[in-house]
Amino acid sequence: MNSKQFRHRVEFDSRLETLMPSQWETLWTVVRARVELLRREPDAGYSTETVLVTALLVVAAIAVLAIIVAKVTSKANSIDM
Repeated sequence: MNSKQFRHRVEFDSRLETLMPSQWETLWTVVRARVELLRREPDAGYSTETVLVTALLVVAAIAVLAIIVAKVTSKANSIDM
């Protein structure tokens, strides 16, 4: 790495260091605001039951799809040409 590349790298790193704290502060502010909103309105989020039922339905759909694929593959492999 020559001196020009090194200076460019140092300038880039210093810009990155000044940019990152403001982005982290913004992210932290947004997260804190959303947590505060959920504390004020606890019914605003999904209930545990809703999330659980949705997850179970997704698992059931994947299982049904796997069974169908296995049966179709089995039938296709049993066909003689």
